[in-house]
Amino acid sequence: MTASLFKRLRFRICRRTTFWFLLLWVACWIFVSTFLLVHRNVFSEHCTDEKSKRILARLCQDYLEGTLTGDLCEDLCVAQKLVYKRCLYCDRGKKVIQADWHGHPTILKSKHDFFSSYQRLSLLGETDNQDLPEAELLLLVAVEVKNVLGLDLSNSTSLPLWTEGGRSPYWKAQMSSMWSLLQQEEYVYFSLLQDVSKHVLHVVGTCGHFYAVEYLTAGHAWHQTIFSLENVDGLRFAGGKNKKKAIYDIALSFLDMVNHFENDFSHRLHLCDIKPENFAIRKDLTVVVIDMDMVFFEPKMRDILEQNCTQDEDCNFFDCFSKCDLRINKCGAERSNNNLQVICDKIFRRWFSPGILGSSISFPPQLRKTVHSCAESKRTYISSRGGPLAFLSELHNLLQVSRRALQQEDD
Repeated sequence: MTASLFKRLRFRICRRTTFWFLLLWVACWIFVSTFLLVHRNVFSEHCTDEKSKRILARLCQDYLEGTLTGDLCEDLCVAQKLVYKRCLYCDRGKKVIQADWHGHPTILKSKHDFFSSYQRLSLLGETDNQDLPEAELLLLVAVEVKNVLGLDLSNSTSLPLWTEGGRSPYWKAQMSSMWSLLQQEEYVYFSLLQDVSKHVLHVVGTCGHFYAVEYLTAGHAWHQTIFSLENVDGLRFAGGKNKKKAIYDIALSFLDMVNHFENDFSHRLHLCDIKPENFAIRKDLTVVVIDMDMVFFEPKMRDILEQNCTQDEDCNFFDCFSKCDLRINKCGAERSNNNLQVICDKIFRRWFSPGILGSSISFPPQLRKTVHSCAESKRTYISSRGGPLAFLSELHNLLQVSRRALQQEDD
């Protein structure tokens, strides 16, 4: 009897202990979840209409006070021809806003919210006249661009310092505005490359520290075909065959971009943040880089990679990898993977893997196999100018053959 009572008592104690333990676990889970939710709501930045409009109102106030200027300021602040629509992105100060300009969508960008957040050009405060030599201004621009890109500007490269016909009465506002723009790496890339590359966004105007770029159909990781072809031309890309042909064309444009960035500049251009959201397509399906915050020419790429390390993982800078030399605990300055390998992994594999796009769209087995081999090759150390770029030619040929075969089915 005593043993039986003892067993029942022990069972009750264990059951009660278990109950209180579960209750405590649930309470802790609720507390942590609530804390994280409140933390996100209180401390993270929100992409709100109210804040965005306040930023643009401050921009216009600075313009009307003569602090800054730009060819879009009048339309934004006076004529109301550049009209706010919505905030697209806000993170660590970077602001991306959609607006309508003369009835057409455009994108406004800035690295910081307010003009006062940018470093001031000190020489402007040292003189009240327009006697600052042009050669000195050009030198300042060249030094700033070198700081941003890691490149020396050639004598043939120019950025507008003031309007044609000499310095206007508002030249200080012009210079201050230009200086704020030069402190934004992405603006410098777009401005210098837009006339020599079809694969970068076009800058259509500026106002102070904000610059406007063309509006294009951006990629999305959740979209079945990555790019919403319906937004480009819905009727043109209706049906499985038309979508398949469009994917071939976009993939070929990606390969053209890879070859262009690899060979057509004095230094290779490295893309260190490759994901669908950082690319867009034009109506002719040309691929365009729309976010260049993690894009670097070779000299700056080498500076970034050459860091202290104890293992190879310490040498990974987003999508740009290097190898750790354990003899000296230093990352190699040369990138060990390349743009094509990452595009194969993060873009092409989404298209050319079996069943990803459903049963209505399938691709040749050899194309799928080559994409897989290209994506997996990033796991093996090969010089970024070496072996893996052989996939460029093979993929180009396979895509061209597949595209022609699809075209012949329609003829």
